[in-house]
Amino acid sequence: MRAIGGKISGDFGVAGLHLEVVRKRSPASVAQHIRKLLRERGSAEHAAGVQWFFKEEVQSRGWYTGDLRKAAARFRTCILSLADHDYLVEVADKLFRGRVLDEKNMGVLLLDKEVGACTPKDFRLFESWLDRVTNWSDHDALAHYLLGPMIAEEPRRVNRAFAWAQSPNVWRRRAAAVALIQGARQEMFAREIARVSEALLDDREDMVQKGLGWLLREWAKKSPGRALPFLMKIRGRAPRLVLRTACETLSEVQRARVLAKTGSRRRLLE
Repeated sequence: MRAIGGKISGDFGVAGLHLEVVRKRSPASVAQHIRKLLRERGSAEHAAGVQWFFKEEVQSRGWYTGDLRKAAARFRTCILSLADHDYLVEVADKLFRGRVLDEKNMGVLLLDKEVGACTPKDFRLFESWLDRVTNWSDHDALAHYLLGPMIAEEPRRVNRAFAWAQSPNVWRRRAAAVALIQGARQEMFAREIARVSEALLDDREDMVQKGLGWLLREWAKKSPGRALPFLMKIRGRAPRLVLRTACETLSEVQRARVLAKTGSRRRLLE
């Protein structure tokens, strides 16, 4: 019986997702097997420190991102050696549930190299995962590494971002911005980025403002000729957090122009 695994966090040992597990068990059973490994082989010390990065209470098994990514690659290889893409998606779907950060991120990392094989049905499934999000980390893994690449691959899907921007769910509104970052880095979606930004400018949730600022920063970094005029246009209405983040890659002179005080309505949004 061949197993997958390797050294994780120093003297971690061999991860034990055996081929026999995939041969004989359902996706739910494989997901449970992965959960067990994540629980048993995590770092309690690192798990205790993870909470510092979140306002809400989170549960962590104490895995570092690089180690989790390496383990996901091995799990993916093992599963696909005996099962198909749909089976892998089912395993990921089981993992992206609950409140354990490492399990949900593992679900995304199992699939981030499989985006080219994902179907419209998969996209609808991943979109439904937005309703399972509990913090910015599992949100950004989903929006940035699955939804974003799939939108860039099939640009017609960008229309979903407009719907998310109007959602009462804060994580869907954040996804409206974050899921366009991959496209922005490929110099896509200039009009769509402007439209989503306009829809989110009055949002008072800091998670949405940070996501929008991130999108505009990446747009300004890749396409300053298009982004800078837009930032000048919205600078009197945008929250200060959005503008500060958006300007991080601009020159000192450009940043000063965008951040110059412009009136009373901006002060109400700060």
